[in-house]
Amino acid sequence: MSITDKLSGRDAPRAPAAIGWRERLQEALPKIVLAPSFAVTLIFVYGFIVWTVYLSFTGSKMFPSYDIVGWQSYQRLWTWTFETDPPSSWYTAVVNMGIFGSLYISICIALGLLIAILLDQKIRGEGILRPIYLYPMALSFIVTGTAWKWFLDPGIGLEQTMHAIGWESFHFDWIKNKDFVIYTVVIAGVWQASGFVMAMFLAGLRGIDGEIMKAAQIDGASTAQLYRRIIIPLLRPVFLSAFIVLAHMAIKSYDLVVALTSGGPGGAAELPSTFMYSYTFSRNQMAVGSASAVIMLMTISAIIVPYLYSELKEKAR
Repeated sequence: MSITDKLSGRDAPRAPAAIGWRERLQEALPKIVLAPSFAVTLIFVYGFIVWTVYLSFTGSKMFPSYDIVGWQSYQRLWTWTFETDPPSSWYTAVVNMGIFGSLYISICIALGLLIAILLDQKIRGEGILRPIYLYPMALSFIVTGTAWKWFLDPGIGLEQTMHAIGWESFHFDWIKNKDFVIYTVVIAGVWQASGFVMAMFLAGLRGIDGEIMKAAQIDGASTAQLYRRIIIPLLRPVFLSAFIVLAHMAIKSYDLVVALTSGGPGGAAELPSTFMYSYTFSRNQMAVGSASAVIMLMTISAIIVPYLYSELKEKAR
């Protein structure tokens, strides 16, 4: 190195301490940026989950009580379910969850797959149809529930419109009928979520190697055989992802039910989410509401944890 370079400082090696400090700062910077979000999530998500579990073992009423009473709230839930006549609100919520969840998930998956297959045929106007099918998912459940409430109301909605155009015998009062009101929640939920499932399946269909389909067609496979034996089995990960997302949405559905039916008539549209809110904030039974929330959490965990385990196991392979 020349004397001039030494005097100017050019090409002079940096001190090891300076290099180490900058590298440590670069490594720590992402952690520093994420630290506030991590702290908020840790406190207001996982912290309140732990607090809710704790409250479910207390005798809390209107306000939290920190005296442990054991499993009384859980026993009260299931005692109401199996020993009351007429059935308790929790029994109605569990039965409605089974009806709503099974129909909601199965219809959304079937309808989403059908629409995705139709759009995958490279039809004209696909760029217009896709946003139309996806648009309901951009709406909140409150908006969806309110819109369907007006549409299904016999006094101002579909039934009144049919009567106005001359079809006097038309009768559709499911939203007022306690035996059918849960199916109106299914209708509104399917209308909102099926487009999202369609997008998932369409992405899966577009990701399949075209050479596989061409080879099957050369071997003489019909279109029905192609989808039944090759394409649909290849969409297994999409089916699983759609099931997980829809099951999660079904279990935590609250605003859709409240906006559409307000849980009625007579509590006939009760779901675990509405039961939890009602007993925690309206009926001053915080421990019972917390117990129902813990059961909902366990249900979601029973669905998501095996899925995450299978995904991690697959990646490890």
